[in-house]
Parts: sequence; structure tokens; C-alpha cells
Amino acid sequence: MKLVNVLCLLLDCIFFRTLTKFLYSHPSTIIFHCLSALLFLINNDPHQPPTTNLLSVICQLDCGHETCGLTLSYQRFALSFKRSAFTRLRFYQYICAMFLLAFWREALFVGFCFVIAVQLFYYLWFFLRLALYKPKHKAHTEQLPVSVVICARDEADNIVKNLPGVLVQQYQTSHEVVLVNDNSQDDTKYLIDELKRTFKHLTPVQLTQEALMIPGKKFPLSMGIKSARYETLLLTDADCVPASQHWINLMQDGYNPNIEIVLGYGAYYKRRGLLNKLIRFETFHSALQYLSYALAGLPYMGVGRNLSYKREVFFRNKGFSSINQVPGGDDDLFINRVANNKNTSIVIESDAHTLSEPKKTWEEWKNQKSRHFTTAKYYKGIHKFLLGVYSLTQFLVYPLAIAAAIFFNWWLALSLFGLRLIVQGFVYYKTMDRLNEKDLWAIYPLLDIWMCVYYIFFVPALFKKPKRNWR
Repeated sequence: MKLVNVLCLLLDCIFFRTLTKFLYSHPSTIIFHCLSALLFLINNDPHQPPTTNLLSVICQLDCGHETCGLTLSYQRFALSFKRSAFTRLRFYQYICAMFLLAFWREALFVGFCFVIAVQLFYYLWFFLRLALYKPKHKAHTEQLPVSVVICARDEADNIVKNLPGVLVQQYQTSHEVVLVNDNSQDDTKYLIDELKRTFKHLTPVQLTQEALMIPGKKFPLSMGIKSARYETLLLTDADCVPASQHWINLMQDGYNPNIEIVLGYGAYYKRRGLLNKLIRFETFHSALQYLSYALAGLPYMGVGRNLSYKREVFFRNKGFSSINQVPGGDDDLFINRVANNKNTSIVIESDAHTLSEPKKTWEEWKNQKSRHFTTAKYYKGIHKFLLGVYSLTQFLVYPLAIAAAIFFNWWLALSLFGLRLIVQGFVYYKTMDRLNEKDLWAIYPLLDIWMCVYYIFFVPALFKKPKRNWR
């Protein structure tokens, strides 16, 4: 109750000063009638008139007796408004509502300016780092022994298509490919046996039992990591293929004595059709965020299609034990918990990317993205805040721009919108060039509009219970 009283005293002071200044510049009977009506509404007895002293002061101000009204002390104002603290708080709510109704056009434009300012902050503080990123030059490079870990479940077709690209990497130092066969019912086992005869550095791990209390891919991935012989781990999926034969070399080059985690980019093949462009832009947009945040010292996720970390990091944090109850999260949630501003780096060279086949139907893609969104609610608070503010302001840009142009001033609204579009275009151009997605730049304004629709479709997935299978 004391806190409420203190808040009311502060609001009384602010209100009285603001009211007197406002009435000096806006003497109007409309103000008088609005305040009189509000005082009548908050009166304890609706059949009694508002407080007499305060009403007379308002009448004096309205009728031109500014000197008498404006010299009224705060003590007289407080005495004339003898109501409970909660009633007075309700009074100030009405006052705010009144000013919003009186100046809603100005409030709309101010809101639009705020949204644009927040968006520009993200582009200039976070995303510009990735657009202008240049890896630090190393005086000498060192090739570390690497264990590539891949989990497969009924992936016979993908193994035939993609695994040779991992097995024929040009890497002179010791390395192995740990392939975990997670209870596959197809020909995966026989394909692995056949490949093992040719590639001696292939290390198969056969799982014949399910981990009933550990849903998702975390159990087979844990088995693969435990079976790995080398300290540096490089993770990818069975449906991914390295973009070049130098993938291992470039990814491990992201390490230095202080780095324990290296984030890479997992791209999708370029195919014809609208869905392909939307999938690739959404993938680019996600990478723009998690790679930029990592450069800003706020790493919050990685993608399992192209991710590397030290084996010691995995065991030091007891593996996935803190997130075993979540079906997904073997990549983003684990990184969210163990990454910090000192132990994380990125590698974005085009030869260090991995490539995957995108989903071919809207329903498949929707299910995939919905599954990914279910882990975001487990992120750290600061990450959820930053991601939420960015997504909300990005969603509000277009409706507020249209409203401000119609109801306030079209050229001011268009100027602010154009400023954001120019900054966004520059950042997108430089970043898409680095991530080999430059063909999307010509239509980036349309793709940016699409993101508003994207949020409407997929934000509800944040509140859904995730499925327990990982395939």
C-alpha cells in the first residue's frame, strides 16, 4: 500500500505540472468537458458531482482565469482530490486514455518511429557485424584431429547420396567419421558395412535399443560422441553433404586456444519454385541472427547440420542431461547453455557450408519449422527478449507504416520506411553474398513482407508440446 501511495504522489506531481503547461497552450472547452467527465466517472458516488474545489479550478482555467488556476499549489490540489490511492491510479489511466484518443494520430506516428528505431538498432548493432565480418588472420594454422559425428535412422538413400562427400574430404591430419545407426529398419546397416571396407576411417556405431526416457536425437548423438576418438567434434546430418572437400579443414580452422565452439552455416540446394526461395530466405534470416549475435558476444544457438565443439565441453556440461526432457534441442539448446562471448567463433566461407535438400511440400516444411520452434521457449531470458523484440518490431513495421502514411503524414512515414529499407538492403546484400544466397537479394522486400505472414503461422508453435521422435 505504501508503494501505491508513493506512486500516486509522483503521478499527482507529474499530472499537475503537465496539466498546467498543457492548458496554457491548449485552452479549450473540450479539455474542460473531458476532465469534468473523467472526474465524474471516478467519483465514488455516481449520483454526486465531482470534487468541487478541483472542478472550480478547471472552470477557472477554462474561462480564462489562468493566473488564479496556475498558482494553485500542489497541496490544495491533493486536498481537493481526497480519494483512495487505487481510485487515483484509475483516474490516471483515464487521463492517459483521453490523451491517446485526443492525439492518436501523433501516438501512431511515434509508435512507428519507435519500431523503425528498434529495427535500425538491430541492423546496425548486430547484423552489420556479419555483413562486414572478416576472419582474423592467423600467423600459422594447425590442423587438429577431428571426429565427424553423424546420426542416421532409416537414412539409406541419404547415406548413398551424401556420405561419400564426407568420407572423401581432403584433410591430411587424423580424422574419422563416426556414423551412428539408430535402430534403422532399412538397408542402412548393410550400406555401412560395405562402405567400411573401402573407407577405413569410418567408425560405425550400432544401436539396437531405444532410450525410452530420452526422446529425440540426443541419445544416439551422445553415443556417437562417446565413441569418438578425437577431441574436436564436427557434427552434421545424414541428409547433408559438405559444399566442398575442404569442409573439415575450414571448420576446424575456426579454433584457437580460447575457442571451444564453432558455428557454421547449413544451406539448402537452390531449386525452382516459390517454396524453395521462402525456405532458403528463412534459413538465411535465422543464420543472420545467430551468427551476428555470436559476433556480438551473445551466441544463442547453432544448427546441427554444421556445428563443431570440443568433446571436453560436452562432458564438462554433462552432455544433454539438462535438456533430456525436450525432444529437440541437441543443437540450439545445448549451444544456448554452453556458449559464451569468449568460447565461440563462426566460419562462413562458402566452401565450409553444408547443403541439404529442402522440403518439397508446404505441409512438410510447416511440420519441420513447428518442431524447431518448440525449443525456443527454453532459451535464456536475454535471448528470448532480444529475439522477441526483433520479431515483434519486424512484424509491426508494415501495418504501422501504412497506418502512419494514411492517418498522419505520408512522406514522413515513407522517408522512415525508406531509411530502414536502405539499411536492410545493404546488410542483406553483403551478407547474402557471404552466405551464397545472393540470388534472393533482388526480391528481399517481398521476402521481408513474407516474414510477417511467417510469424503468424509459426509463433503458435512456441506454445505447442513438441513431438518425441526426431525423424
